[in-house]
Amino acid sequence: MALRDEMPQVSAGSMADIAFLLLIFFLVTTSIETDSGMNRLLPPIDTISTMDVKKKNILAITVNDKGELLIDDDIVALSDLKLLAIEFLDNGGAISSDDFYCSYCKGKRDAKSSDSPLKAIISLITSRDAVYEGYISIQNELLLAYGELRSREANRLYNVDYSSLEAMYNAPDVTSAEKEKAKKKIKAIQNMFPLNLSEANRN
Repeated sequence: MALRDEMPQVSAGSMADIAFLLLIFFLVTTSIETDSGMNRLLPPIDTISTMDVKKKNILAITVNDKGELLIDDDIVALSDLKLLAIEFLDNGGAISSDDFYCSYCKGKRDAKSSDSPLKAIISLITSRDAVYEGYISIQNELLLAYGELRSREANRLYNVDYSSLEAMYNAPDVTSAEKEKAKKKIKAIQNMFPLNLSEANRN
């Protein structure tokens, strides 16, 4: 009679095994979202600060704490930024006897604007209170400007888009010879329109 009054004991060993298996299942099947940054190589330290830069070779872009975009103290719409950046980079204002004369530039050749893409610098100064999404949108427009100019020259020289050259270089199924050929073309285009972008925060 005393044996019947005892509470039956449950083996906890199998419960631990099930919990362990569930833990492994969730670890294997769960995907962790990670924030991806902008895929861009930053310029070396002091590359721009040590250069003798003329004011006309700097496109000064400022983002204030209200998120407004200003160029030379004039408010500019985000939709106009890419075209303004292209006009500045592609101006080619240096005279033909200058060492930095740009023979491939198709801009207005305005003497008051940038001499050459090699000397043109885009300076982006952002207020610390500016919205991050707005900053990313400005970055995208500037990168689109560089991409459009690079694609123009890639099509002129190699009859292929610049993005296609990058895709060929990064493709896993191309030969080393094809990859090296694409690399040389990419480097040549980048040398024509180098990414001279200076960024800073303003208090």
